[in-house]
Amino acid sequence: WVRHRGLEAVLVHHRWVFVCFFLMPLSILFDVYYQLRAWAVWRLHSAPRQHAQRVRHIQAQVREWKNEGSKRYMCTGRPGWLTVSLRVGKYKKTHKNIMINLMDVLEVDSERQVVRVEPLVTMGQLTAHLNPMGWTIPVVPELDDLTVGGLIMGTGIESSSHIYGLFQHTCTAYELVLADGSLVRCSPTENSDLFYAVPWSCGTLGFLVAAEIKMIPAKKYVKIHYEPVRGLRKICDKFTEESKKKENSFVEGLVYSLEEAVIMTGVLTDEAEQSKINRIGNYYKPWFFKHVEKYLKADRTGIEYIPSRQYYHRHTRSIFWELQDIIPFGNNPVFRYLFGWMVPPKISLLKLTQGEAIRKLYEQHHVVQDMLVPVKTLEKSIQTFHVDLNVYPLWLCPFILPNNPGMVHPKGDEAELYVDIGAYGEPKRKQFEARASMRQMEKFVRSVHGFQMLYADCYMTREEFWDMFDGSLYHKLREQMNCKDAFPEVYDKICKAARH
Repeated sequence: WVRHRGLEAVLVHHRWVFVCFFLMPLSILFDVYYQLRAWAVWRLHSAPRQHAQRVRHIQAQVREWKNEGSKRYMCTGRPGWLTVSLRVGKYKKTHKNIMINLMDVLEVDSERQVVRVEPLVTMGQLTAHLNPMGWTIPVVPELDDLTVGGLIMGTGIESSSHIYGLFQHTCTAYELVLADGSLVRCSPTENSDLFYAVPWSCGTLGFLVAAEIKMIPAKKYVKIHYEPVRGLRKICDKFTEESKKKENSFVEGLVYSLEEAVIMTGVLTDEAEQSKINRIGNYYKPWFFKHVEKYLKADRTGIEYIPSRQYYHRHTRSIFWELQDIIPFGNNPVFRYLFGWMVPPKISLLKLTQGEAIRKLYEQHHVVQDMLVPVKTLEKSIQTFHVDLNVYPLWLCPFILPNNPGMVHPKGDEAELYVDIGAYGEPKRKQFEARASMRQMEKFVRSVHGFQMLYADCYMTREEFWDMFDGSLYHKLREQMNCKDAFPEVYDKICKAARH
C-alpha cells in the first residue's frame, strides 16, 4: 500500500521530481537517437529507395486484413502515447494495427518549390532539414514533435496562417493506401474529392504515406514588434487590424487577462540590428510567454530580431505555458542555466507515464482546447472563454479559411478571416465541471459557425458534431471507397460520447 499509494501521491502532487530526474534525461536520449537517424538517412540518401518498399509492406498488411475477412476496423500501429494529443486512443487495443514506419524527408524539389515527406516527419526535423538549404514551409506549427501526418489528418496552424491558411492549405498532394490496398495520389486536379476530404478525417479514409508541401525561401530573422494593448475592444480591434495586413509575415496575440494582451507582428528579414537580436531559443533564455509578458508589465512597445528557426519553435521549450504546471520553477534563471538544455520533456513520455490518477485529474481540472471562430466574433468569444473557463494566457492566432470543399470551410462563398483561440491550463472558474463547461463552449462555437480542433477532448453528440462540420463530401467518399468496414467514422474515433 505504501509503495503504491506513496508513488501515486508523488506522481500527482510532486510530478516535477519524476519529470526532472527521469523524463527529461530520457527525452534527451530520444532526441539524440532521432537526430542521428535522420542525419544518417540523409547522408546515405536511403529514404527514397526504402519508401517504395515500406509502402508495399503497408499494402500487404491491408490485403492481409481483407483476406482475414475484414472483421475489425484498421488503424495505424503507432502507439497512442506517441501522439502529441493528450487524448488516449483506446481503439488501438481493439482495431487491427497497421504498422507505418515512415519518418523521412523524401525529396526537396527547388524548381517546383515543393518538399515531399513521409507522414511521421516532425516539424523540428523538417525545419532542421530545409533551413540550411535556404528553404522553409509557409506554415510551421509550433511544437517540434508535431508530425506532418497529424497536421494533415487533424489540423495545424501558425502565426503566418493569416496569409497561407491552415497547414492543409499549404499541401499540394497526398499519397494514400486505401481500404482495398491500392495506392493513390490526390491533388486539386487529380482525385480532387479525396484531396479535399482527407484533412480533418483523422485517418478514416485511408493511410497517408506521403505528402507534398509548398516551400518558400527562408530568411535569417523575424523582426518582431511587441505592443501591449489594454481593454477588450481595443485588443480585438488591434488584432483584427494587424491580421488583415498582408505585409505582416506573422501575427499573434497573447491575452493575459480579460483586459490585457500583447499583440505581436513579425516580418521576415535577412538584416538585423545586432544590439536587438534575441536568441530566444537558447536553453538559458526565459520562456517566450514570460518574455512577452515583460512588455505588458512595463507597458512599453519593443522591437527584436529573433533567428527564424527559433521563432518558429518559440513556444516549444515551455510547451506554450503547460510546463509551468508540471515544473513550477522551470522559468527560474538558476534552473534554466543548469537544466534548461534538457527542456522540454517529450509530451509522448509525459502521456506514457501519467497513470490513471493524473489522467483523471487532468480531465477534470485541466483544459487543452483550440477553438477556431470567425474573427468578427472575437470579442464575444473571449468573453465566453472568460465566463466558461477563465484560463489565461489565451493564444490568439489568425488564419484565412478558403471556401474549399471538405469538413471545414466558411459559411459564405468567400474566404473568411478566422482566429484560433487556444486555452491551455487550469480553469479558474469556480463552478468548472469538465463535461458541462466544455459542452457549453462547444455549443457557442457551433452557434458562430466555428470549429473545434479534434486533438482535444470533444463532448458533442453525433448530431452536434455533424452540425459543426460539413460531412457531405466525407460521407460520400466513405461510401464510394468502402471505408465503412475498414475504418471507424471520425466521430467514433475522437468523441468522448462514442468512446465511453
